[in-house]
Amino acid sequence: MTRHVVIVGAGPAGLGAAAGALRAGARVTLVDASEDPGGQYHRTPPVALADARPARPGRSGFERLRGHVLGHPRCDWWPQTAVWSIEHRDQGAPCPHVLCGEADAAGRERYVLEPDALVLAPGAHDRVLPFPGWDLPGVHTAGAAQALVKGERLVVGDRVLIAGSGPFLLPAAAALLVAGSTVQAVLEANTPGTVARGWTRRPWERAARTGKTAELAGYAALMARHRVPYRMGRAVIEARGDGHVEEVVTARLRPDWSAVPGTERAVEVDALCVAHGFSPRLELPVAAGCGLRDGAFVEVDDDQRTTAPAVHAAGEITGIAGAPAARAEGLLAGWIAAGGAPDAPELTAVRSHRDRGRVFAARLAAAHPVGAAWPGWLRPETVVCRCEETTYGALRSAADDPARNSAHAIKLATRAGLGPCQGRMCGPAVADLLSHRAAHHRPIAQPIRLGELARPPVGNTKENVR
Repeated sequence: MTRHVVIVGAGPAGLGAAAGALRAGARVTLVDASEDPGGQYHRTPPVALADARPARPGRSGFERLRGHVLGHPRCDWWPQTAVWSIEHRDQGAPCPHVLCGEADAAGRERYVLEPDALVLAPGAHDRVLPFPGWDLPGVHTAGAAQALVKGERLVVGDRVLIAGSGPFLLPAAAALLVAGSTVQAVLEANTPGTVARGWTRRPWERAARTGKTAELAGYAALMARHRVPYRMGRAVIEARGDGHVEEVVTARLRPDWSAVPGTERAVEVDALCVAHGFSPRLELPVAAGCGLRDGAFVEVDDDQRTTAPAVHAAGEITGIAGAPAARAEGLLAGWIAAGGAPDAPELTAVRSHRDRGRVFAARLAAAHPVGAAWPGWLRPETVVCRCEETTYGALRSAADDPARNSAHAIKLATRAGLGPCQGRMCGPAVADLLSHRAAHHRPIAQPIRLGELARPPVGNTKENVR
């Protein structure tokens, strides 16, 4: 009997999982909230914009993978489909409850998928630490700025400063430069010593990452041509402006990210892009019953199995290692989920690539950690939860109250993390401020209207919408 594998997420990991499951003979249902597959890494402009620029001859590896998966007779592609809940069964894989249709449409249809195995590959989003003025218009995440360039061919400003931590600041800078913005500087918060120790430890492991080295060299060459300075051990600690960001204050940081007094400098900008690493999207894995590693990533074994029965995970929810590693994890997860033999010879190279990705993820985490002293940037009036406008002072006051001896009680008192984004943006920062890392289980992972909830599900299948 042909196994049915449901894959949530159509980025590099999800497409890889679909290819692996199809290769093993399974029937695949691939769902994603976006209109097109590819995720953030392979984001493409709308058809109307794409047609304005002639396509280059030939097909990229992503295009070949996309064409193979979406054109396969055993694959059903469900775009604009959000998983809003996961239902556990007595036996077998959990059942995803999905909503099909545009998010702002009132007539979305509900389906309940009943797979033999579930592969979760929802990816991650930018992590941003709060600082005074981070809620001003004109302050963006680096990923959002890059997405606007890739998806809409829009730039967030003419004079842009990029700040935060991690090598993923460089693709955002490159995208803005190519699109015509002036990038005034890229600021890496970690000091040269911290970064060097993380990347140079066990140097023989770097030999297998020649692709990453070449990619880094390309970004460095582009920034050199545009004379963009790259400064380490410096961060944006404040944004200022009247209704829109007009200038930012940068400061030199110690290794623990405490600001060095007297090193502040004001820089005029009309846009600021910030990202302090990534936050994996853990809502669905937690709802599915998956165990977490260090409270930060989904725990998986050597076959990408999670601790939940018949649930597999791939991509950035298992560790931040980039698109090629996510694709390798997906291939392995999809193959195993479909019942493929774990010792199949064709998996040898896939496992090797996956393992190199895990090494890269560990080195990345060591070279670009979030310093423990960043809360020193905050003031009592600094907003930490933008949805509910909860300030740092209110959060600390609630935390110091002996009557509120749990993170849950503090959240109820301050409403931090209880707004429309359900803590997706402020959650990691609030957790750090409260020294509480437990993932919050949300029975409803995506907003759903009462009318949509009241209507019975249409079923568990629908016409292929490729």
